[in-house]
Amino acid sequence: MLGFVPPLPQQPGRPPAGRPQPGRPPSTGHMIVCGDDALARRLAVELRFVYGERVTLLLPPGRDANSPETPLTQRGRAAALFGRMSAAMNRTAANGNGSTGGNDTNAGVEAVRIMEAPEPSDDVLEEAGVDRAAALALVYDDDERNIRAALTARRLNPRLRLVIRLYNRKLGQHLEELLDQAAAVAMPGIDPALLDASTTVLSDADTAAPALAATALTGSSKVIQAEGLLLRAAERPPPRPGETLDPGLCTLALLSSTTNDPAGSEGSDSSGAEGPQLLPDEQTVAAAEGRGTVVLEAISRAAPDRPATRMGGRGAPLAQVFSRRLRWSALGVAVAAVALVIASLLTTEDSLLHSSYLTLLDLLGMNDPAEDAPAARQIIQLLSGVAGLLLLPLLIAAVLEAFGTLRTASSLRRPPRGLSGHVVLLGLGKIGTRVLVRLRELDIPVVVVEEDPEARGIPLARSMHVPTVLGDVTQEGVLEAAKIRRAHALLALTSIDTTNLEATLYARSVKPDLRVALRLYDDEFATAVYRTLRTAHPQALTRSRSVSHLAAPSFAVAMMGRQILGAVPVERKVMLFAALEVAGHPQLEGRTVEQAFQASSWRVLAIDATPPADRNPDLAAVPPYPPQGPPTPSGLVWDLHPGYMLRAQDRVVIAATRRGLAELLRRQRTVAPQQ
Repeated sequence: MLGFVPPLPQQPGRPPAGRPQPGRPPSTGHMIVCGDDALARRLAVELRFVYGERVTLLLPPGRDANSPETPLTQRGRAAALFGRMSAAMNRTAANGNGSTGGNDTNAGVEAVRIMEAPEPSDDVLEEAGVDRAAALALVYDDDERNIRAALTARRLNPRLRLVIRLYNRKLGQHLEELLDQAAAVAMPGIDPALLDASTTVLSDADTAAPALAATALTGSSKVIQAEGLLLRAAERPPPRPGETLDPGLCTLALLSSTTNDPAGSEGSDSSGAEGPQLLPDEQTVAAAEGRGTVVLEAISRAAPDRPATRMGGRGAPLAQVFSRRLRWSALGVAVAAVALVIASLLTTEDSLLHSSYLTLLDLLGMNDPAEDAPAARQIIQLLSGVAGLLLLPLLIAAVLEAFGTLRTASSLRRPPRGLSGHVVLLGLGKIGTRVLVRLRELDIPVVVVEEDPEARGIPLARSMHVPTVLGDVTQEGVLEAAKIRRAHALLALTSIDTTNLEATLYARSVKPDLRVALRLYDDEFATAVYRTLRTAHPQALTRSRSVSHLAAPSFAVAMMGRQILGAVPVERKVMLFAALEVAGHPQLEGRTVEQAFQASSWRVLAIDATPPADRNPDLAAVPPYPPQGPPTPSGLVWDLHPGYMLRAQDRVVIAATRRGLAELLRRQRTVAPQQ
């Protein structure tokens, strides 16, 4: 799965790779990114400045549809982002912290080529050099456009590696099979193991949802899944004088030196020495005083996949169909009927069955007058008639309430009066919907606020009986309707930064200690917002997250022909967890676990002891659980001895920085042809 793939024979009818064609750039093996939002720009930055790849970025002309208030066009925003990254790289190199010489990721690599076109048509893709490209990423916000472009690209170049952004999971699985089959048909007689025409379908919403949901749950816990095991990483504050904290399994990161300063900011790639340090060595950890840490805290078995639970239970119980007042009234009439039956038994010599029958007839007004009966029987008949008069309006009310419940069964549920300790989720777009599912899988109570009644996640919220408030979150009274005063956390995940910020500021004015995580795109804006919120509310947890920043590393690694297990945000940096074959990596092969550790780059966490023929190709998947008996044990060994020698046939799980993983993949591509 992760080994070197030899070059494929040239497809008949096409000129050899590397031969320049009239009117086209002569470069080959470059990567093409097509998209219309922040993810496309972030992905191009990742490929260019982290992996050192030649990149062609295809953007639609005009302004970003998701940010109409921004004066820059798509091309202008991309150029500005590339300029900031290039300046940051130059500053890093000037300070002596960057790679130089032969290790420079970007040495000899030209700037990103930016093209503009409304659609990725045949002519546009050919102009971008899709027939000579190594990989193509289609990350448009529209699934249909991505599918249409993927089919076109596969026809133009069957050997092309495709990375496609799709929200629909089932459709993505079928599309992967279809495109791989199309490549096999176009290249007959090729061994599937040698066919470098892999197709990967990813979702930025699925990538970012676990991190966002974990922020709302605990504010510090992050979970990564590998072969049915859950790796839990947790943030820990700096120890107090004389206090000794459990070091956990290993230290994954040191938080920035300003993270515990109310006026400090979350660290990012441009924070310098005061920013967070990923994968530090023991000496660095011991010398770091007053800095929090992120440690690998525990490893546990994942439970079998189960659907997200519905709030309020399944079906329609009496408590949801009939009001409490009606239920108490019905109980009173029933008690009166039982009392009349008992009185009839005590005053007459009738049997229980006959007394119940006569009382029921009296209640319904169907019995003859008891003219010749004893006085006690006549009194009981009169009381039964009075109780019967109360029964008629009770039945009418029950019918009306049942009809009203059935009529509103398809409507959205309102937040109940006594709800507290819940999470208020703003926005039910692609990201908000995935986060809602994740929160309900964890049985966390949620109240959703959405302005658009036709939003993507509204049907899901209705089917799951999640309390929903329809309205503009910036209007007065909307957050109050969501019970923000008794909420545990606020997740502001709309696509507009200013809306998220306004909602956060208002929520903090209502509840100063509210836990907040807001979605922001611009790094500088997010830093300024974080610093201001920390200064104003130093005791409250504040986190700012960018979905494109969380998702871009996964898409970039997929374009390199690999797949990561997960991404963990450390302030505004990202740590990656990936599975790699040791073969072809000189930094790992023939070295001990201790020797293979590279500070600030990568760390070996586990080894897959399963024989190569029996290995699960996707470590992120939960293995099938047998219907009876204990679950199948995992082949991953986490308690590694530092002196264990890594062999070529081993597969390891590593934690790596973006640049560290890029170096491993780049070195592997370099040495693989010599084997």
